[in-house]
Amino acid sequence: IFMVVQILTTLSMNTFTGLICIALIFFGFTVSAQKKYVIEKGEIDFSSNATLELIKATSTKIQGIVDSKTSQFAFIVSIKSFEGFNSNLQKEHFNEKYLESDRFFDATFTGKIAEPVDFSKDGETNVNAKGTLVIHGKKQIRSLPSKMIIEKGKLRIESTFTVVLADHEIKIPTIVTEKIATEIFVHLNVTMIQK
Repeated sequence: IFMVVQILTTLSMNTFTGLICIALIFFGFTVSAQKKYVIEKGEIDFSSNATLELIKATSTKIQGIVDSKTSQFAFIVSIKSFEGFNSNLQKEHFNEKYLESDRFFDATFTGKIAEPVDFSKDGETNVNAKGTLVIHGKKQIRSLPSKMIIEKGKLRIESTFTVVLADHEIKIPTIVTEKIATEIFVHLNVTMIQK
C-alpha cells in the first residue's frame, strides 16, 4: 500500500491523468479482501478572501479511497476541474500563472488517519488526517482535522483547512497582492461507498 501512495505522489508530477492515477490506486487497494471506501460524490472548494476581492471556486471531480483496515487514504483532484471564479480571465490566470496546471495537473493528499476508527459502527468522530499534501508539485506534511460520519455503510468526510501559498511556492505578483490572499481556505465534503 505504501508503494501505491508513492505512485500517486509521483504521478501528480508526470503526464498521467487523475483518472489513470486513481485507477492504479483502486486496483492496488483491491488486492486484499478488506473493505475500501471510494468516493460516490463530493466536492472541494476554496476561497481567497483578500482586501479587494473574494475569489471562490469548486470542483466536483475529486476522487479518493480509504482503506478501512489500515486507515490509509489517497485523494486527488485535477486543478483544471475547478469552476467558479469571478471571470474567465481569473480562471485562466489561476491555471496558467499561479497553479501552472499544464505542468502540475493535480493536487493530492495521501496518508493515514491518526486515530483508531471502528468502520463497522455507525457514528460521528473527529480525527486528524496525517499525510503529504502536494500542490503545485510541492510537498507539505500536514495534519488536517476532519469529521468522519459512518452511516448505513457509507462514509462521509468533512474537512476545513488552510493552504499557505508560499508553502507550495505559488508566487503572487506584488501588483495583485490586495486581490489574492496569501492563505487560502479549503473545504472538503465527500460521501464514500464500500467497494
